[in-house]
Amino acid sequence: MQTGFAVSSKNFKKAVDRNRIKRLMREAYRLQKNDLQSLLKQEQKQLAVFIIYVGNKLPEYDLIFEKTLHVLIRLIKISNENTPANI
Repeated sequence: MQTGFAVSSKNFKKAVDRNRIKRLMREAYRLQKNDLQSLLKQEQKQLAVFIIYVGNKLPEYDLIFEKTLHVLIRLIKISNENTPANI
């Protein structure tokens, strides 16, 4: 599974801020990706994910962690819907 992260330079002029947000997103993703990875490995599927932060305020880690969890749950549901047994 491949993953990318992006933050708009339009909303965050300083590279320090953009890099911090990307670092927080990567860490939240790293801690929560295991369920999705095991499902993909079990079904022998590949997935490419690109996550873009579209807010205009510096987020707290807890918010990013929570939103990342919601995204991963949705990806798991989508992956389960597209299995051959459900088609």
